[in-house]
Amino acid sequence: MSNISSISHFLLLALAETRQLQLLHFCLLLGISLAALLGNGLIISAVACGHHLHTPMFFFLLNLALSDLGSICTTVPKAMHNSLWGTSTISYTGCAAQLFFFVFFISAEISLLTIMCYDRYVSICKPLHYGTLLGSRACAHMAAAAWASAFLTALMHTANTFSLPLCHGNALGQFFCKIPQILKLSCSKSHLRELGLIAVSVCLAFGCFVFIVFSYVQIFRAVLRIPSEQGRHKAFSTCLPHLAVVSLFISTGAFTYLKPPSMSSLSLDLALSVLYSVLPPGLNPLIYSLRNQELKAAVWRLITWQFHKH
Repeated sequence: MSNISSISHFLLLALAETRQLQLLHFCLLLGISLAALLGNGLIISAVACGHHLHTPMFFFLLNLALSDLGSICTTVPKAMHNSLWGTSTISYTGCAAQLFFFVFFISAEISLLTIMCYDRYVSICKPLHYGTLLGSRACAHMAAAAWASAFLTALMHTANTFSLPLCHGNALGQFFCKIPQILKLSCSKSHLRELGLIAVSVCLAFGCFVFIVFSYVQIFRAVLRIPSEQGRHKAFSTCLPHLAVVSLFISTGAFTYLKPPSMSSLSLDLALSVLYSVLPPGLNPLIYSLRNQELKAAVWRLITWQFHKH
């Protein structure tokens, strides 16, 4: 990380030019952040305190809520600070930390969504093997593997990106530190190594996506064979929130990175980055709690218990 002597800070892209719009963006980000913190915090508390929710599905949901909290706390506070004070700088080490944690939590999210899909697949397509395939030890191992692989991915990307010599200024065309923006500042051929790493990560993410699609084809075929309408409704109600969360996460991320170059503009790229980095952590708790009666009841019990305590 030899760049620290030549570049002490980076310039982030402002969310808006005028003071009024900057303050408006600050208020919007504050509202979404508080909703995400409250929603994910309630899910974590409800699952941790509700003994009847100590099942594989809710255990992985707790992990997903942790990754959502982490990802929104990585990007939003600095953007809010810059909007409120009208600044646009981030220190070199701050940028490295932001990039590391963003990649870490996003990678964990992809892995956890894939594991949650496997949980739904086993629950509906192989219910007799559910206890053996998803015992408490197996669940702990899968969650640990998701977090460990995310840590290694983030470490490799951050080390590779910040070992590059940067000679094209220090202005990043984004509101937080992202790998593609830093690569644009590089003047070294060694940035191809990082592009190779990105290609491997994209292939792994695509593999997760294929697994999710294939699993849901099997799940829907199994659900449609359930004779009772009540049984079908119950099976769908456990799958649809997960499918909605996956769709939101993949569609916003894919459109951000796979849109044609002709559609590229600073304002659109900025809007899309806000969409896929800020919106899912805020909406995921709402999607899960609206469709899942057990979770909704547990959250409500937690709120009323706190209310009566005070």
